[in-house]
Amino acid sequence: MNNPARTSVLIYTGISLAAALLFLLATYATGISYPPVARIGGAVWVFILSMIITMPVVISYMNKRHI
Repeated sequence: MNNPARTSVLIYTGISLAAALLFLLATYATGISYPPVARIGGAVWVFILSMIITMPVVISYMNKRHI
């Protein structure tokens, strides 16, 4: 795994999946009965937004690190 692009993909996808999982766990931890559409839709929304935010940050960090 010497390619910084592949490493970047694994890192920012992992961060985004972890954020979406934390969102789902938070909806269950509150004890409030949310509809499944709200839980899944919120998790997808969190995943997409965290991909948008972390993608350029991780890519630029990995490129600087491998130069």
